[in-house]
Amino acid sequence: MDSSVILPAEAEGLVQSLETFPLKEVGSERWFRQHTHIEKLNMQAILNASAMHDEFVKDLLVLYGKIPILVHEMILVEVWKHKVFPILCQLEDFNPKNTFHLYMVIHHEATIINLLETIMYHKDACEAADDSVLDLVDYCHRKLALLVGKATGEVATTSDQRELGGKAHVSSTDSMKDLQVQSAAGEFEISLKAVSVLRFITDHTESVSVINRMLCTHNMPCVLVQLIDRCPWSRCKDGEVEKYINGRWQRIPVEDHLKMTKLDGQVWISLYNLLLKEDCQRKYDFNNFNKNQLLKLRGFMTEVLIDQLPNLVELQRFLAHLTVTDPAPPKKELILEQIPEIRDHIVRQNTGKWKAVAKYQVKETFSPSESDLKLQAERLNQVYNLDVMESLLPEKPKCGSCGKEAAKRCSQCQGEWYCDRECQVKHWSKHRRACQLMVEVSEKIHKDLHVNS
Repeated sequence: MDSSVILPAEAEGLVQSLETFPLKEVGSERWFRQHTHIEKLNMQAILNASAMHDEFVKDLLVLYGKIPILVHEMILVEVWKHKVFPILCQLEDFNPKNTFHLYMVIHHEATIINLLETIMYHKDACEAADDSVLDLVDYCHRKLALLVGKATGEVATTSDQRELGGKAHVSSTDSMKDLQVQSAAGEFEISLKAVSVLRFITDHTESVSVINRMLCTHNMPCVLVQLIDRCPWSRCKDGEVEKYINGRWQRIPVEDHLKMTKLDGQVWISLYNLLLKEDCQRKYDFNNFNKNQLLKLRGFMTEVLIDQLPNLVELQRFLAHLTVTDPAPPKKELILEQIPEIRDHIVRQNTGKWKAVAKYQVKETFSPSESDLKLQAERLNQVYNLDVMESLLPEKPKCGSCGKEAAKRCSQCQGEWYCDRECQVKHWSKHRRACQLMVEVSEKIHKDLHVNS
């Protein structure tokens, strides 16, 4: 079965067409068309990386210099979510019949950070980002600060409970509130992706400005120490340890409590790069505060941890040396340093205009006709092919009853998996309510979009 989303020739056309948009055009017809293009590129990039095939999406983005455009569009939606979306939610005369369009705008930031996570693994992609890497470093710092505050983790938990509760009918006001909850919960996922993107930047960058930004402006080593200390992707629920793995909270058996997750590894490797690279050591100020923060890491560096990531032995030695020495302060050098421009430019262009932008979008963008909604739904239906989506899953579906690998879906909601008929019958009493809710919501969406069969 061919599970390709797009072929190289089509991908080339999509990459060449990528462009930046002004803030008020977010959600417009042209913007929405580009959103579907980026969705396709993202899914194809993940498929190529997972199968270790020719990563032509990454190569094309590098060749045509489009990575800075991705960074710009991601930050544009981030600004829109913080400045314009709250105003939309407060406008009394804005009662959309359908929030599907708004949801796709909110989801756009997650799509781009996902694509960047896939391609920034490669050094040539990091180099092709050019000056936008500085904006990307600032973006990652904002997301890591959210994780350290752990507010996003709490929102994600609330979102889980809302999903379990479900509701068959929602008013326009409830839909907007629900959208706000989804947006806040999505920040958790986005922030976790930013951890990986930052790690790849620390792997590849040789730019003095980028290194200075990470170490001197944002003090990333101390931020990363806080992440190790608080570990927002791990929690205790009902007496069980759960970790956020592959997009969901999973219960961890007692014997695996000390097993390192991918996110743990990304943070440790980032620290390794920032503290042990020669260029970084020359730049970083090991003052008393920073030194005391870094020495907290020694309490986490157990034999079990180092067995899983042997390179950390060098970091352990460095920290042992740091306990008995006071490194020389960084030399005061005259540096012509580049500064990030994308977010500042977007904010500066629109300061004092946020409400005007919101009102313009209510009139021109977020009050689409039924035919417009139908057209958008049909476009997305072409993007989200079911076979392709299944091939993107990080692990095979598990039976909702026994937990074994499953190959059959619930025929009604298509959302639960089973290994055989016997397990489905056994699980029906638990699944019935959720199944009915999903079917009702699906029917309501189809009715709203006039795409009933």
